Amino acid sequence: MDRLNPLLTRIEAWPVTQLALRHPRLSAWIVLAGGMDAMLAWEARDVGLLPGQWIALMTASTLVAGACIWIISWEDRDEDEEKAGDSATASDQGG
Repeated sequence: MDRLNPLLTRIEAWPVTQLALRHPRLSAWIVLAGGMDAMLAWEARDVGLLPGQWIALMTASTLVAGACIWIISWEDRDEDEEKAGDSATASDQGG
């Protein structure tokens, strides 16, 4: 584990890693949208879509990725509220 600490320190200094640590939902949206758009482009490459149709499909898949990340963030918010409630209950009980 001691050998990993310098490596983790160097990785945390990368600008992309700092962006992901500061804005986890935005970075998750970017990664998910990129993957979804890549799969869409690969699977629909031989369909013969017009440029406007490609733009519409990529826009729709990017927005769906954003909606997915937004829905997942609801669970994060619920967990934060539970933790806050647990700490408030513990302080009310004197311990």
